[in-house]
Amino acid sequence: MAHPSQLGLQDAASPFMEELIYFHDHAMVIIFIISAFVLYIIVAMVATNLTDKRTLDSQEVEIIWTVLPAVILIILALPSLRLLYLMDEVNHPHITLKAIGHQWYWSYEYSDFQDIAFDSYMVPTQDLMPGQFRLLEADHRMVVPVDSPIRVLISAEDVLHSWAVPSLGIKMDAVPGRLIQTTFTSSRPGVFYGQCSEICGANHSFMPIVVEAVPLEHFQNWAQMKAQED
Repeated sequence: MAHPSQLGLQDAASPFMEELIYFHDHAMVIIFIISAFVLYIIVAMVATNLTDKRTLDSQEVEIIWTVLPAVILIILALPSLRLLYLMDEVNHPHITLKAIGHQWYWSYEYSDFQDIAFDSYMVPTQDLMPGQFRLLEADHRMVVPVDSPIRVLISAEDVLHSWAVPSLGIKMDAVPGRLIQTTFTSSRPGVFYGQCSEICGANHSFMPIVVEAVPLEHFQNWAQMKAQED
């Protein structure tokens, strides 16, 4: 959950998000070194009148400033490509869910269970309970078991939406007429919040996403209770 004056990313709740944070820190270290080096050169050029004729026309210097940026780009690109391929893999999911975007709410279907489907609307401000978050709380949460690979099939019924939960490292567009899949594994119990991240109309900012990760036995009890309700 984000908080005021936060400088970094949200705490990771999935292995993918942990890897994204590691890559972010890795890239920031490289950017900081480059920025400090460029600042040093600028200050040195402004503060001194001394010049070295060997650097005015030097093939060695030209080779260095051509090869060094290429090496830096490779150092950044290899971990990035590894992450992209890892996030695109869907291997033996335990549960398959379907998230469908509407104007302006989400509907969820548990494909592996009979008769478990529901709509998820934002809780109005006047109906919030103590401890609930304004514009982020939903009347029905998407409940998933901890430490289980979850496949989410994402689509939309009307216009473009985007199913995004920062703590889980997920942001996937919901496109009408297309079924897009993504996967995540919650590494700890908790409640994780997100919002529609694609401008989809007048009430775009009132489409919260709430994912609740619980132990497996609690999820089984919830699924049985939900099936009986329906």
